[in-house]
Amino acid sequence: MAGTNWVIEVNKKVESMMDTDNSTEEERWKKSAIYKIPAFVTDLNKKAYRPQAVSFGSYHHGEDYLKPMEEHKQRALLHFLKRANKPLQVFVDSLTEVVQVLKDYYDPLDIFWQEDTRFLQLMILDGCFMLEILRIATYTLDDYAPNDPIFSNHGKLYIMPYIMRDMLMLENQLPLLVLDKLVAVESGKEMDEDFVSKLILMFCFPDAPVSSLGKCLHSLDVYRKSLLQKHGGGKRRSRLRSRRHKSGDNIIRSAAELNEAGIRFKKSKTRSLKDISFRGGVLRLPVIVVDDATESIFLNLIAFERFHVGAGNEVTSYVFFMDNIIDSERDVALLHSRGIIQNAIGSDKAVAKLFNSLSKDISLDPNSSLDFVHKRVNAYCKKAWNEWRANLIHTYFRNPWAILSLIGAVFLFALTIAQTVYSIYPYYQNNESTPPPSTPMLPPTPSPLPYSKPPSPHPRQ
Repeated sequence: MAGTNWVIEVNKKVESMMDTDNSTEEERWKKSAIYKIPAFVTDLNKKAYRPQAVSFGSYHHGEDYLKPMEEHKQRALLHFLKRANKPLQVFVDSLTEVVQVLKDYYDPLDIFWQEDTRFLQLMILDGCFMLEILRIATYTLDDYAPNDPIFSNHGKLYIMPYIMRDMLMLENQLPLLVLDKLVAVESGKEMDEDFVSKLILMFCFPDAPVSSLGKCLHSLDVYRKSLLQKHGGGKRRSRLRSRRHKSGDNIIRSAAELNEAGIRFKKSKTRSLKDISFRGGVLRLPVIVVDDATESIFLNLIAFERFHVGAGNEVTSYVFFMDNIIDSERDVALLHSRGIIQNAIGSDKAVAKLFNSLSKDISLDPNSSLDFVHKRVNAYCKKAWNEWRANLIHTYFRNPWAILSLIGAVFLFALTIAQTVYSIYPYYQNNESTPPPSTPMLPPTPSPLPYSKPPSPHPRQ
């Protein structure tokens, strides 16, 4: 009987699908932007996906080790409302208008948070706290005590780095729409769509120029777009795409091997992760600072590209490319010497291990914008001259004793040739200075006389 009910229920759902097209499902998936990362991804590095200091949104709210920050959230809310000089209900009413849109951001959203009042309370509390964090990082808020554990110079030095890392975790995101609404009510007018994004950029990149990114979904999306932002070059990128082949090897040699094959490494003109090019034997790569937060940030950016359909694959492609050219500390040292990698975590071996671990279980999109660069580098290395040069260097110039032996052999060979030339040269020199012997003069041969009978030996008597 239970099986019959299930069959009837499924048949009804199929019939309802007959009356609709794919646009309904398409719209459903478009709404999601914050995802619960499955275990098959997080098991590789659980710490990279879990907030350490503060929770934003519903996925990690209420966890015991994050509860100490909840008190500071309440205090930040009070300071925000006092400075805005507006009642809390005005903010609640503004967010109520978009409550369903905000719920749809989370995939999935636990049933506990489906209740509007509870969900709006979470959004406002976390939203005000995030705005206060962004503001204290860019300018001074004088309504906090100078010894405040969070909103003071002490907090900026010791706590803010952990909060920034937590703000860049996919499971720990807050819709940017929440912050836009709170700022609009606070100021009494609709702000530019880049206003909050620029606050996030100034928080994450305090010394970098701030530019427009367009509409963003959350702080992780803002960070990702800032890494990929590249002025100009749009036509060039489309041209490279049109020349891409369907097949090819995506694995290239390590940086040290490419260097031995005659490829030079230089810094790109911008820091965009898309600004990777190969031309005339020169591989240009953007400068990257590797610090304690790099691993967590890149893993969450990769996760966002993996689960958010349409986000793109530029960060994943970049990590895959860097993993290809970094096999050991030799490769890191080479890139560091060219100013491409700025190592802030210590040893070159640690940086090599980091990039090798980032690319575990990731797949490269065959339509990646770096596919063309892969192919050009491989084609350059496979040319006969470059391959011969690489083999020569690999065989004779990897070891200082081999180099000395080769130099000695060449020197002895040169001496042998010089000795041979020195031995032969006097012989030719003498031959050139002595004139050739003249032909001896012989007396002329007399002409034969006319024939006459010889006289008789006995004359007649």
